[in-house]
Amino acid sequence: MGFGDLKSPASLQVLNDYLADKSYIKGLPGVRKAVGRYGPANVEDTTGSGATDSKDDDEIDLLGSDEEESEEKKKKNSALVAKSSILLDVNPWDDETDTAKLKESIRSIQADGLVWGSSKLVPKLQIQYVVEDDKVGTDVLEEQIAAFEDYA
Repeated sequence: MGFGDLKSPASLQVLNDYLADKSYIKGLPGVRKAVGRYGPANVEDTTGSGATDSKDDDEIDLLGSDEEESEEKKKKNSALVAKSSILLDVNPWDDETDTAKLKESIRSIQADGLVWGSSKLVPKLQIQYVVEDDKVGTDVLEEQIAAFEDYA
């Protein structure tokens, strides 16, 4: 199919209509040209770089080696940290326990890898926290909370 002179609006319209349901244009088969190592064959290097064809050129790695990429992936994978999100129910000894002060006391516990979240006061205190599994153990937190003798 011919599209004529693509500088005229009528020919452009014919081309647009043709491409409305196609993503390609059928035409002449591609032409194979001889290609040298760094461009077309039989073309003189005028860059003056003095590059020569040697096996050393094959060893140049401009984008980084596979070993560097694999080391970076290992670092990224090791950067992933296992975390646990926990909802803790704290039951006071009796109804007269000040749960607001209990909450303040619990939130005063700080450790690397511990982040306190939301809390609510129902008949008991419910408090949410996130820990990095390798840094903070839940049993350590339970012991520290139980140490608040005035509230627990």
